[in-house]
Amino acid sequence: MVTDRDRSGPAAGARGDSIEIIQREMTAFARRARATAARMHPELSLVSFTLLGHLEHQGGCRATDLAAHYTLDKSTISRQVGALEKAGLVERRLDPADHRVHVLHLTERGHEVLAQVGAARRVAFQERLADWSGPDLSQFAEYLLRYNEAAEREAGVE
Repeated sequence: MVTDRDRSGPAAGARGDSIEIIQREMTAFARRARATAARMHPELSLVSFTLLGHLEHQGGCRATDLAAHYTLDKSTISRQVGALEKAGLVERRLDPADHRVHVLHLTERGHEVLAQVGAARRVAFQERLADWSGPDLSQFAEYLLRYNEAAEREAGVE
């Protein structure tokens, strides 16, 4: 709940400054994440890595489900999925319950590439956070979870 004190007065300045720093640093984080993804695997952008991770986690899904989950236009997902299919990372299979529907699944190569990139990303995070204490890591993880849950609620994503 936002109070009057959050909107004005001495607390607003500190709060506003903190929010500005958070916005700036999250933008830098996203920029670094895209650049890092490109270095880790030439065929796998950050978006591609994210889509592959979702497909693996879900055990496959329809392109329309991806579009809804990421609140992206169907044409954007179609282009991304097309590139993943062309790279041999994703394949379409008929849904056994409804043969009119195609479900996207990772190929064997898709699982391998996702595992390689995931392992490289974990190493990078472990190195970057090596000097953080256990309580600092726990608190950072909790803050990220809390932030992302709030963002998902706001976007209506489940």
